[in-house]
Amino acid sequence: MMRSSTASNAASIIGGWVFAGVCVIGSIIYFEDLRAVGRWAFGVPHPDMQVASAASPDRAEVGEARKSQTASSGGNLVELRGDRLGHFTTAAQINGSSIDVMVDTGASIVALTWEDAERAGIYVRPSDFTHRVNTANGLAKVAPVTIDQITTGNITVRDVRAAVSEPGKLSGTLLGMTFLGRLTRAELRRGTLILEE
Repeated sequence: MMRSSTASNAASIIGGWVFAGVCVIGSIIYFEDLRAVGRWAFGVPHPDMQVASAASPDRAEVGEARKSQTASSGGNLVELRGDRLGHFTTAAQINGSSIDVMVDTGASIVALTWEDAERAGIYVRPSDFTHRVNTANGLAKVAPVTIDQITTGNITVRDVRAAVSEPGKLSGTLLGMTFLGRLTRAELRRGTLILEE
């Protein structure tokens, strides 16, 4: 009887250590995933924010796409037709300045080129580039900012979290999920992106 109790206790202790070891090993292996879940649960932005899911078009491409694209707006609804590459580009008013943007549902944040940020009256210092991000062109540093107001068509969103890229690191401004996530609807239907406030 005594042996059975001792063996049972030993098995419990060993089982506890094995379980603890599995938890430690699992947390090491899945550390990034667990951290991402924690950040998501508490609404904390990831320092390695995903800026772009696809290569950003250069400024000439954006301007050309704007000429050929049809955008309609009625009420608080904007419809953007994709260009030949499937990009959705339009002009947005950022802090009152007209800036060509690519609407990118794969970008977690609004990402401004350094030049567009200055055009919108957002000035950053070299010491402000404190976050690293993944872009289509690799890792880059950005300066976190808050944009007072972004308007496209009849849709206006205020106090939008964004990031300014280092000079020459981003070829065009991206309208990402910190803007799109504040809308009632951002839906792709038959090559048309529908945005609704």
